[in-house]
Amino acid sequence: MSSVRSGGPGGAGDGEADGRRGGDGVAAAGDRTPAGTSAAAALPCARLTARQAIAAVADAYAEAAVPDGREAPSGAPSTPDGPLGWRGYDDARARARERTGEDESVVTALATIGGRETVVLSFEFRYLGGSLGERTGDRLEAAYTHAREHGLPVVSLIATGGSRMQEGMRALTQLQRVARQSALNRAAGLPQLAVLRDPATGGGWATLGAGADVILALPGAQVGFAGSRVRPPDADPSAYTAEGQLAAGQIDAVVPPDRLRATLQRWLQLLCTPRELDAAAVEPAPPPGALGPPGLPETGWGAVVRARAPGRPRAEAYLRAYFDDREEISGDRCGGVDPGIRCGFGRREGRTIAFAAQCGTATRPAGFRTAARLVRLADRLGIPVLTLVDTPGAANDAAAERAGAGAAIADTFAALATTRAPVTSLLIGEGGSGGALALAAPGRLWATPDSYFSVIAPELAAAILKRDETQIHETADQLRVRPQDLLDLGVIRGIVPPA
Repeated sequence: MSSVRSGGPGGAGDGEADGRRGGDGVAAAGDRTPAGTSAAAALPCARLTARQAIAAVADAYAEAAVPDGREAPSGAPSTPDGPLGWRGYDDARARARERTGEDESVVTALATIGGRETVVLSFEFRYLGGSLGERTGDRLEAAYTHAREHGLPVVSLIATGGSRMQEGMRALTQLQRVARQSALNRAAGLPQLAVLRDPATGGGWATLGAGADVILALPGAQVGFAGSRVRPPDADPSAYTAEGQLAAGQIDAVVPPDRLRATLQRWLQLLCTPRELDAAAVEPAPPPGALGPPGLPETGWGAVVRARAPGRPRAEAYLRAYFDDREEISGDRCGGVDPGIRCGFGRREGRTIAFAAQCGTATRPAGFRTAARLVRLADRLGIPVLTLVDTPGAANDAAAERAGAGAAIADTFAALATTRAPVTSLLIGEGGSGGALALAAPGRLWATPDSYFSVIAPELAAAILKRDETQIHETADQLRVRPQDLLDLGVIRGIVPPA
């Protein structure tokens, strides 16, 4: 094992490779970028070597702490110019070693991040474009195995152009090895975080990156399955950026380099919680106290009016009062983001609690899918969940139907119905039909005094029953939507007192 090194900001690496290459099956050969045109000039994150990237986020790390498979490489013995006999491949690797000081495109390390022991995988883009070959697969498999055997999280610092052309299909099949190892660690309940440097394309994005539990990216990083030389000539370039992927719901956050270490520290603290062997033994999250007026409404319509009041406390107020610190995930990983729902993990009195909070707007399919993703991640990590229910209902416009509103709601119902982690729900405003019920824990729902829950909005019920507008108030009473009605009906477990 080499000496332990202290972390800290790394400087620019000499001979930076062009960061605008790659895509699966297209690996950059580590070409030097012409003077004055380096992508690193605009992207400080791209100038870091693999070891500098580790040092930038770690308190300390041991470079050779994780076995890398060198003693028993996969496949047949090494042959001149690799498995394909690609002329000049050995010379290209020799030049890459001389330029970088590395003998492969990934460095594995056992690092301490915020006091948390972590397995870190860091790509060296200057080594053949950070491409994945057989030896890369050996190292990644050994690192995942080490993490699994020691119960450690994995943090991937990704800068790759894809699979190594000079090794052909032998290189491409390494993606299956990586995917299997990631799945094994996921099944073991171990968190996986990815940091997308520049570029993060091809198989590296489609396995280590997109397969992580939490995906962070550095500003301006190129992110996408297709690298710049293989995508359609008329493709919108913004779709292949970190910012574009964030807008499309594919990553959780774009984090400036000077905030990355602190952000990783918070995420590791939140996700690396002691696990109960029996998920049923996990203590449920306590329901928040009510932030609105304490009195109960006299009529059904009065309950509706109070819940719809513009000044009523919303999700942000409840999350701020409930948690000491929190981080959020974003997007459904299917191309959508719903700003009307907040999902993430927070710390309360020293323990981690996951949350999915509706913000008072009609919840869109992307919002339901994001909430389901949150619940399943919390279940896998043994973390209790808090949901805040507040929506007039599921979005029902044509775009929502095309985006699969029904399937998204069904999936959310399924996630809450099957999770082993305890879920606590609080109705903080409007409870509009199935769109609200999808985030309400069966048997563990509480309500605030300024809330209501209804099978359908009173106005819509009156319309369906062909009643005139003067009967809306009567209809609201008949639906029994008040918190005290819900308690009498056995729909909720209680009405929470003021915070």
